[in-house]
Amino acid sequence: MKKNSFYVLTGCIALVLLAVFWYSVEIHNPIPIEIVFVAGIAVIYFARRTVTDLIEDERSAKITEKAALRTFQVFWVLFCAFSIGAVMQILYIPTFPRDKFLDHPPEILGPRLMGYVQLGLLCLMIFLYVAFRIYYARKYGDWETDEE
Repeated sequence: MKKNSFYVLTGCIALVLLAVFWYSVEIHNPIPIEIVFVAGIAVIYFARRTVTDLIEDERSAKITEKAALRTFQVFWVLFCAFSIGAVMQILYIPTFPRDKFLDHPPEILGPRLMGYVQLGLLCLMIFLYVAFRIYYARKYGDWETDEE
């Protein structure tokens, strides 16, 4: 398996973990996410051992460095903008009188949904890193073959 395929697999596993986390919250049972989390880590561990192009030279280090830096630069702007909007939404949650709803105020979906979106953005970060890795690998010639 190639490095980029491994990163895509890791991103897909993160998306599955997000879905199982959502399901665990909905059924109010932590067991499914705990089991799937451990299984996901095991799959990532064994998949990492099958990666064939783990040659670390200066060019590979430069590609990794550039891809990580660009991922961070793009992602922090998106994540920060979303978080500012989320905080604004949380500050304007209406309050309900307790006696009217008998200790069960209506559930406000906004903050809960924002948490899921933030977890989704973290999964998206993995795919963003893969895209930048592919871009810089092409730019710096990591996939070129030598004819010598």
